[in-house]
Amino acid sequence: MEALNLDYAKTALVLIDLQKGIVGLSPKGPEIVANAAKLVERFRARNGFVSFVKVDFLDGKEALKPATDQEPRSGAYPEGWAEFAPELEVGPRDHVVTKRQWGAFFGTDLDLQLRRRGIGTIVLLGISTNIGVETTAREAFQLGYDQVFITDAMAAMSEEEHDATCRFIFPRIGKLRTTEAFLDGIGS
Repeated sequence: MEALNLDYAKTALVLIDLQKGIVGLSPKGPEIVANAAKLVERFRARNGFVSFVKVDFLDGKEALKPATDQEPRSGAYPEGWAEFAPELEVGPRDHVVTKRQWGAFFGTDLDLQLRRRGIGTIVLLGISTNIGVETTAREAFQLGYDQVFITDAMAAMSEEEHDATCRFIFPRIGKLRTTEAFLDGIGS
């Protein structure tokens, strides 16, 4: 496997929707959060830029409501739904993005903050692989970012959905690594 040779000063860790209400929906939630926490620790230790992205709504009126064949979600979100998993220890030096749709770039300041810091590469992970992560990855690709996808720090609602994105989409727009391969592959 090719070494990544990344510079933490020009690389951002972007974590998608690792919030209580979403992590709890995945049987792999605890594993995803544990792997994400290792990466957060490394980026913080190297003064890397860390951006936590969550989806949340003010009153629900800003949520997209397209006509689809699938029943829309109904009911109120549970208490603490939009809070980040506490194991990630989101702090005051971390960049927090609140998005209102699937992707982390549209309608947010993420691209602006990355460009102001001279960041050209993003390390991407989160839930759901084929929704929030993939949409963000496609947006990042169109904006010209290099990307590294941490495949064992993301999950979808099914293995088939996760595998399809990792097999057919991500290899066309970036590099795939596991948490350990990433941590070992760019040195300490």
